[in-house]
Amino acid sequence: MHIKRAIYTTLFSFAFLFSQAAEPLVIYSHRHYQADEDIYKAFTEQTGIEVQVLKAGANELMERLKAEGETSKADLLLTSDAGRLGEAKALGLFTRIDSEILTQQVPEAYRDPDGTWYGFSMRARVLVYAPDRVDVAGLSSYEALADAAWRGRILARSSNNIYNQSLLASLIAAHGKAEALTWATAVRKNMARPPQGSDRDQIRAVAAGLGDVAIVNTYYLGLLLNSPEPKDRAAAQKVKIFFPNQSGRGTHVNISGGGVLAASKQKANAQKFLEFMVSEDIQKSFPGNTYEYPVVEGIEWSALQKSWGKFKRDPLNLAQLYEDGKEAVRLFNLAGWE
Repeated sequence: MHIKRAIYTTLFSFAFLFSQAAEPLVIYSHRHYQADEDIYKAFTEQTGIEVQVLKAGANELMERLKAEGETSKADLLLTSDAGRLGEAKALGLFTRIDSEILTQQVPEAYRDPDGTWYGFSMRARVLVYAPDRVDVAGLSSYEALADAAWRGRILARSSNNIYNQSLLASLIAAHGKAEALTWATAVRKNMARPPQGSDRDQIRAVAAGLGDVAIVNTYYLGLLLNSPEPKDRAAAQKVKIFFPNQSGRGTHVNISGGGVLAASKQKANAQKFLEFMVSEDIQKSFPGNTYEYPVVEGIEWSALQKSWGKFKRDPLNLAQLYEDGKEAVRLFNLAGWE
């Protein structure tokens, strides 16, 4: 009798586990790296949990999630920039995660204080410059880009870009709205051309002599240096990287991250995926594959990142970037930064 009961119990357990794994984990992702496909495969191999991924722009994904509401089949939202993660939280798309692994692995500055989203990779917003036209001794801080000495020499993308919005939000946090507006207005006047293009386009433009200094994310330089296109590799080799504000608060950094969706029917598996993203093997993969920095302390950087040098980071909790993000958009408009 006991044996029969044990068999029934075992069969029930297997059936329960099968039912739990039958539905794939659905990820809405704004990330566009081929290397992420390897991460999804590794997660399935390690856990047995199948993954389905829908890729689109961050705004498109959030609009879709709002429209789907509680009927959404999505379990996770992955996107770049803490400002976007903060927006998803404000829209009520995320649920709180209570994970000792995530809390221990992800530094406090790179996760939501309420536990709704967590960063898993990091990038710095830096300056790239033409060493034949710029004396590195003349570079110091983001704030110094407002000096008249840079008139007609700066390159940057549009103010509707979230990376620039978060950079200005960090300046609002550091100096207040008035100084941030003064800075944005002066930098816009110092531009070599109207704001346009991607971060990669800014690097190409510096290499082509259209400007001397550009504001970009570090990983874009890594992508160009390792591009299959010879022209892109050649352009990237013509510039050097500079980490601003090393004598002050440190260089502005941001993250890619994700959160478990409130509508998810597989919250436990979704949490496992986020925990997987901060595991040692996955953290080690970012520097050499996507040229992002790991968020977990102690993970070795790639040879390329080491060649750029260590740098002091702005300690600002990245949740603040959403809080000041809307004001940043308003200030950009006032500054005439298209």
